[in-house]
Amino acid sequence: MKLYNTLTMTKEEFEPLEQGKVKMYVCGPTVYDFIHIGNARPLIVFDTLRRYFEYKGYEVIYIQNFTDIEDKMINRANKEGITVFELAERFIKEYYKDADRLNVKRATKNPRATEEIPDMITLIQKLIDKGYAYVVDGDVYFRTRKFAEYGKLSHKNIEELMAGARVDLSEKKEDPLDFALWKAKKEGEPAWLSPWGEGRPGWHVECSVMAMKYLGETIDIHAGGQDLIFPHHENEIAQSEAATGKPFARFWLHNGYVNINNEKMSKSLGNFFTVREIIEKYHPEALRLFMLQAHYRKPLNFSLDLIEQAESALKRIYKCYENLEYLIRNETGSNSSNSTLKASLEQFKIKFIDAMEDDLNTAEATGYLFEMVREINTHANTCSKDVLILARDTLKELCGILGILEQYEQKEDEIPLEILELVEKRNQARKAKNFAEADRIRDELKSLGYIVLDTPQGTKIEREK
Repeated sequence: MKLYNTLTMTKEEFEPLEQGKVKMYVCGPTVYDFIHIGNARPLIVFDTLRRYFEYKGYEVIYIQNFTDIEDKMINRANKEGITVFELAERFIKEYYKDADRLNVKRATKNPRATEEIPDMITLIQKLIDKGYAYVVDGDVYFRTRKFAEYGKLSHKNIEELMAGARVDLSEKKEDPLDFALWKAKKEGEPAWLSPWGEGRPGWHVECSVMAMKYLGETIDIHAGGQDLIFPHHENEIAQSEAATGKPFARFWLHNGYVNINNEKMSKSLGNFFTVREIIEKYHPEALRLFMLQAHYRKPLNFSLDLIEQAESALKRIYKCYENLEYLIRNETGSNSSNSTLKASLEQFKIKFIDAMEDDLNTAEATGYLFEMVREINTHANTCSKDVLILARDTLKELCGILGILEQYEQKEDEIPLEILELVEKRNQARKAKNFAEADRIRDELKSLGYIVLDTPQGTKIEREK
């Protein structure tokens, strides 16, 4: 498999450090509010990469942190008159509700920054001892210029970074580009004891510590949104490699921005949607499919029209799967299209896998998936049971890699007895050529929320959507 590595700006063949095992760290949310659709993109994209690795037989150790101590956390907690811990507890629970509905697999571990502070203090002290960090009035800063390779991820030199960076111009710093490893306690903020006085860790050091603690000093993949390349990921590299003398992450993967109606999504502009808002109105998998119908590195434009289109596309997949289930239960024995469909399934599966192998090209892979659905719909009625089962299982297999078609329910099994009795009465009326009565029962069923379809394989019942 080839993945685009932000560090080298090229697609590289991926081979894990340890055979059969992939160690991934993905930057998680700051848990001060509901996640928005911009947060959802890396969740969905890198969950899909994890699923693909697992499909290929790898054991994936997947770490995604919760940032539960940071300025936004403190400000919101103070505004609500609660503790930062209480705020984090609330929104971590809400995060899991949304992520679960999006079929995002639970991480191997979701470490919380506040639970890892002793290790952060240890790393900071190591950097001080090695001359890479210094203490000023209880604050600890990293000496950016001392790390010779600073800028290697963002591909900028120090002067370019200085010109374009949003840096804290604190007079305490030796250099404006130096960044905080530890922040001295301020009024109204939670604080922890350290050798430099009470305070809290800087954001960047949190991720370095959690990644190295649970994955090792050198990891296979570090991933997150494009907006994290600088300064967050650049600073992670600097402090981690300065401390260990080893490469921090071999592959750096970044997803593109989400725009709303062709404008960059921003809370200040008020043009953002939470995941909760979307999945309360649309099928959660429609949002997932929408995200995967574009290549992860490209900008993605979101609109309600586009999410509706994704939901319609998702319904086609579910409809195809439901039809296969129905035909398998009511198979008539025809096999005139067996060889055609079997050959098509094999070819589409090869193309799907080839797309995924090419830098997780889910845009191309979903295209092949829909071509396969059309081919199944064309030939399914004239295939034998074994080929129908093959089609169903292939569809389920490929959708499973993408994390869709996981909320399918056997609707027929849920149909109440009184509805089944009405359907049987209608069948008897049709046999007796009493079409007026058959139509009356059909209308009655429709009023109760059920649609009856007459097919060559028999009567099919569906809930009205």
